Amino acid sequence: MKQTFRWFGESDPVTLSDIKQAGATGVVTALHHIPNGEIWETDAILKVKDTINSYGLEWTFIESIPIHENIKLKTGDYLKRIENYKQSLKNVAQCGITNVCYNFMPVLDWTRTHLFWTLEDGSTALRFDKIDMVVFEAHIMERQDVEKAYSKNMLQQAEKRFLKMTPEEKKRLEDSILKGLPGTVEDLTIPAFKNMIAQYKNITHAYLKANLSYFLNEIIPIAEAHHIKMAIHPDDPPLDIMGLPRIIKSESDLDDLVNFIDSPSNGITFCTGSLGANPDNDLPKMIRKFKDKIHFLHLRNVKREPDGSFFEDNHLEGSSDMYEIVKAVLEVEKNTNKQLPMRPDHGHQMLSDLKSNKAYAGYSAIGRLRGLAELRGLELGILKSN
Repeated sequence: MKQTFRWFGESDPVTLSDIKQAGATGVVTALHHIPNGEIWETDAILKVKDTINSYGLEWTFIESIPIHENIKLKTGDYLKRIENYKQSLKNVAQCGITNVCYNFMPVLDWTRTHLFWTLEDGSTALRFDKIDMVVFEAHIMERQDVEKAYSKNMLQQAEKRFLKMTPEEKKRLEDSILKGLPGTVEDLTIPAFKNMIAQYKNITHAYLKANLSYFLNEIIPIAEAHHIKMAIHPDDPPLDIMGLPRIIKSESDLDDLVNFIDSPSNGITFCTGSLGANPDNDLPKMIRKFKDKIHFLHLRNVKREPDGSFFEDNHLEGSSDMYEIVKAVLEVEKNTNKQLPMRPDHGHQMLSDLKSNKAYAGYSAIGRLRGLAELRGLELGILKSN
């Protein structure tokens, strides 16, 4: 596997020097300062590329060129936004970058109820707590029709928990859900968030999938003509939240995705955390099945809980068998004669990083360094044993 590291640009406390010392050879980043839906110009692309290259690193994957909400909704100036996206693809190809990760999640990117959940060993992890999610929807956001989305038992548990929460705990939960990562959405207020959610009131799973198909049929021919691999990231968490439809969360969803348009450019970012949070997904089987369509790997592990909650576990622990996952990846690489870019995803905050609140949650240096080292060792062990 080609080892890469996510970098959020010059403002990221994890520097390119740190990434190089971690042993990665590639960088995964984006033009985080460009507003969603605007064109990425070649000068801006080359500036970032040259900075990365100056450290002896390669800009391996763009993550991501965000998709404007009007495209997802197929409303307003969506045709202009699609044309902007096409031009951005042409520009990144002109600059020699031909791998683009993206997602089609409505309003939010990945969502967690805890950004710094303390583990038994004292490190902190990202966590999605199903009851806290219901607390947010029912009592903080006060979403209409929330009773149609959750069972009576869950609603009762959420009300009981909400009544015991301090103002600080309520604010922490709100911030955890509404604070955006660079290049996704800006930090949101509850009123602004409600307005964004309201746009999806009558958007069904089928309609959103049809809009994704439309988008892909517009941009994939451009990507193919410029030898760009487009790789969709699964929805995270892989379930409907806040009344928003999630459409890339299972094997059947990926079947639909690859059938929207038959092209070597239409592919998948196989995220073992997002897909692994869905207990119905057999990850090694899916890797072998979609071998020709997997362009990028996010390797991480989650520990699932019976009610649908989960937390980010150590990379070699959790509910997914990382040995079998990496074994399947190496089989695919051998059979397809290609090296898949991989990045260790969502590391724990640990050691000296616990003393710093500067790093983005899940993207501190040492936790991901541990993940990369473990995955590198696992890969070597499998290769040497064959």
